[in-house]
Amino acid sequence: MTIKKITGLVAAPFAPMNVNGDLDPEIIPLYYEMLKTNGISGAFINGSTGEGPSLTFLEKRQVIDSWVEANEESGAIKIINLVGGTSVRECRELALYSCQKGADAIAVLSPYYFKPAKLTDLVDFIKEIADVASELPVYYYHIPALTGVNFPMLDMICEIGENIPNFTGIKYTHCDLMDYFSCLKHDNYRYDILWGTDEALLSALVLGCTGAVGSTYNYLAPLYLSLIEKFKSGDLNEARKLQGSANDVIYLLFKYGGIRTGKAFMRYIGLDCGKFRSPLNKFEDEKFRKLSEDINALGVDKLMSVYPKKFTV
Repeated sequence: MTIKKITGLVAAPFAPMNVNGDLDPEIIPLYYEMLKTNGISGAFINGSTGEGPSLTFLEKRQVIDSWVEANEESGAIKIINLVGGTSVRECRELALYSCQKGADAIAVLSPYYFKPAKLTDLVDFIKEIADVASELPVYYYHIPALTGVNFPMLDMICEIGENIPNFTGIKYTHCDLMDYFSCLKHDNYRYDILWGTDEALLSALVLGCTGAVGSTYNYLAPLYLSLIEKFKSGDLNEARKLQGSANDVIYLLFKYGGIRTGKAFMRYIGLDCGKFRSPLNKFEDEKFRKLSEDINALGVDKLMSVYPKKFTV
């Protein structure tokens, strides 16, 4: 398979929920238009930000349906579906479904309950899934902070070799810059190694990153796109300032409770995706008011993604 690399920003969309906590796929066409309007080049669906581990099998299929359907007319955004990582049978079913529905690629997460004891076990797991969707590019989602699985990714790429013909690359959500760069330049820069740590995007750009996946790209796309342009033009001082501004926003995520705060940011820019499911705590209205005040104080509104009123139903 010829590897076609994804460039630019790939957003990891949130799973939109209604007031009852049910998946609300009707929001996804609006969400899609917002990402496209703000210069996003891909959507990494059913991942950590998309609450994939908290969704049912049917809900994951609904998410796939809605994003692929939204993309049918323009094809402006690459749809990468995370098929999961605990049940190899379910992952295979979702991989096949992704292929049938017209997703652009799939991603595989390491099992995080019964963890692979050695690297060859992980490679075998990926291969079992990749084989049922042989025409689709397959990415491995490397996020050891959540899976607890942290083999060197260069070793994994070398182990895969030619054994998985549709293996395309890695969503690299870890701050081991040495390993990341080794993967990036391996075999004459053969693979698509997508950077996955938003707060260190500038560091990855220095090493040659051309594509990145992140949750904060949902609501800070203009900031990061400007950061990339400043880096390309050689204006490193301005690029550093923009990375600093992004990190100031990311600190608010930590302050207000981590990943669940991301949906509050979406509400702030005008697209309410509801709240996260249990066991993550709900985000109360008073906390949202205080968060809004903190965002205003940073003065980053003009660098945040725009949700045009014309999309509102």
